[in-house]
Amino acid sequence: MAIPGNFLSPTTESVDPNTSGWAAKLNATLTKGTGGRNGDGCLVVKSVAAGEMQARTVSSYPITPGTVYYCFADTAGVSTERIGIRWLSATGTEVAVSWSMTTLTASANWHRVSLAAVAPAGATQAQVLLSSTETGATVNHYWENVYLGLPIRTTGNLLPFNTESSELDASGWTTVVNATISRQVPVINWAVTNYTAGGHTLAMTAVAAGNASILAVDRPTVTPGLEYLAYAYLQPPVVTAQAWIELRFYDSLGNQIQATRSTLAPPTPATGMYRQRVSAKAPANAATCSVAAGLDGASAGQVLRLETIVITAAPGVQAGTVLPYADGSFEQGIAGWTVPSGVAAIARSSPWGSAAIDGSYSMRVSSSTATTSVLRSARVPVTGGVNWRAQIHAGADVLTWTSITVRVRWYDAANVDLGASTGTSYALPTTSWYGLASDAVAPANATQAAVEVVVVASAASSVLFVDKVALWQVLPLTDVTANSEDGYATLTLRELPVDGEVTVYRVAQDGTRTLVRGAGGLIDRQILTSDLLVIEDHEAPMGVPVYYWIEVYDVGGSRSTRSSSTITLTLDVNEAWLKDPGNPQRNMRVLVQQAPDWQRSIEQSAHVVRGRRNKVVLSGRRQGLEGELAVWTRSDDERRALHQLLDSGSTLLWQAMPGMGVTDMYVSVGQISETRVSRLAQEVWRTWSLPMTEQDMPVTVGVSGAAGRTWQDVLVEFATWNDLMNVYATWEDVFLDRRG
Repeated sequence: MAIPGNFLSPTTESVDPNTSGWAAKLNATLTKGTGGRNGDGCLVVKSVAAGEMQARTVSSYPITPGTVYYCFADTAGVSTERIGIRWLSATGTEVAVSWSMTTLTASANWHRVSLAAVAPAGATQAQVLLSSTETGATVNHYWENVYLGLPIRTTGNLLPFNTESSELDASGWTTVVNATISRQVPVINWAVTNYTAGGHTLAMTAVAAGNASILAVDRPTVTPGLEYLAYAYLQPPVVTAQAWIELRFYDSLGNQIQATRSTLAPPTPATGMYRQRVSAKAPANAATCSVAAGLDGASAGQVLRLETIVITAAPGVQAGTVLPYADGSFEQGIAGWTVPSGVAAIARSSPWGSAAIDGSYSMRVSSSTATTSVLRSARVPVTGGVNWRAQIHAGADVLTWTSITVRVRWYDAANVDLGASTGTSYALPTTSWYGLASDAVAPANATQAAVEVVVVASAASSVLFVDKVALWQVLPLTDVTANSEDGYATLTLRELPVDGEVTVYRVAQDGTRTLVRGAGGLIDRQILTSDLLVIEDHEAPMGVPVYYWIEVYDVGGSRSTRSSSTITLTLDVNEAWLKDPGNPQRNMRVLVQQAPDWQRSIEQSAHVVRGRRNKVVLSGRRQGLEGELAVWTRSDDERRALHQLLDSGSTLLWQAMPGMGVTDMYVSVGQISETRVSRLAQEVWRTWSLPMTEQDMPVTVGVSGAAGRTWQDVLVEFATWNDLMNVYATWEDVFLDRRG
């Protein structure tokens, strides 16, 4: 899989199928190895003699001075290594070289090295450098999965790239107590597609025995009442040292008004990086927030390392859930859960990763006797008179639970208990995780609700794990809306299996099925990363009833199907849509002056045969339609929009209402002409001649966009509008995060 935004070619990035993207720079020869992670190939850099050896990219890549660039690679060998960026002038002269820190130790297993650096003045191009220092000749060092480009940061992170990653320096952090701050490059084997994890880690060192902590300098703004999630990978020095992260809120004067802590429960031995999460709702007077981390009970010289540090709006464990993240995922404890009756004891599972289906922890329920207990979540606001669904995921340590009942308890505005729903009871067939759900209509006067779980233990010392708890209003699994004014249909799919797959068809009146386009191209066995999928179908026809057929495959491959209701998009008969399938933000509705008169060309050759009256004509296959569409634009804005639509030269979709004698058509537009409709200088109307040639439907083109990108992401990266204007040429470039 190609790394998004990589300046390097796929061959250079993955060293597949050859090493043509790389050249030896110092004391080295290059060959292709096997056993890579991003494809089978990898780059083998072999030392000619003892000492440092270097390899570089063959190509140089255009860059802009003053801009931050980022590179990383996965590597393995018998010595330590580093990665660098070689800055070149327009003539190819070396201006400077930026190097990462060297790894702390060597490792024969794949691990990550990385570097972020500001392009110096005078540099116009860059190359990636790979370096290791070997103790002898003919020693191999291995490289793979190489990236050069703009910084890769977590979308939605309120913290800037350097605070998240510490790839430039450690300036995004300050000490709070008993600590010093530095950067280190330990050997860490990140997943090959974990592009936000780099080589440099933030290192907090305890100065003396006792508690030690550090704090992010940045104070991003927050919205009171909104729930936020902070997380980071933590690498504690020893299991006995309590490592933690903390989400802090501040008022408009900078005074800390709330702090919520989440403590890591590392496995034994604690040798890796462990993602620890903490969530909290911003209090009413909150203006900003930050994240802190530290060690309790540290010894002098102990080091806590952090990587990929994020503050973001808290996600729901299920789309539409009204339960706070802390109550649904148990990452920092049991939150608002209680045991109103029975002997069961509840606590967060331990250690990290031992029992979880969402995040790294779950709620551990233990019953000392064979009896019935009731577990209850915190109360949350609900709407009365509508259907709600409560769902938990449960897994038994051993099968000593007679039944598990999921239900909802309702309350009115005066906190009066209105009773619980009937609930649904389950018996776990194995010790695997199971999703257990129950639907109930809230009483008309209900304003609050809590999820209740009634567990019946059949033996003493029974243990049950509960995770990913959600409560949401039941909405249609499949919903479709016609947005005729903007020329597209919106299809909403709910309660999908995460990590499963989905295929979506548009079905015409005659039963013809056409795959619908998504971000990755046509949606055919697309992997699901969320239980909610919203699709904007900009290729739905005008004036023709259609519906959608959906095939859903769960993780095990089992198939289920859904279908939507029928919708019809409308359009004025005098207008037509011209659309770019890959860039729907450019789509525009135009006023038709004259529909095309079609021609269909054909390749033919005529041969005269002596003695025969008629020529022998050899023909190829008749080609598609060709004609000239004449349209008007009625304002300068429309004129500029049509130029933008046509500038890329991409295959377009022409759509009109039925009655023009031709169905929707993908076309390539040739040389255009734009003329005024009168000699008046102030005339804004233009008449356009668009020569069109019929094309096949583009099947690999995906709908462009920056998934999840919001104005907050722009605000985090750019302090002023001038900074934004220096990076992006157009507002579309801002939307797509396409930097010049």
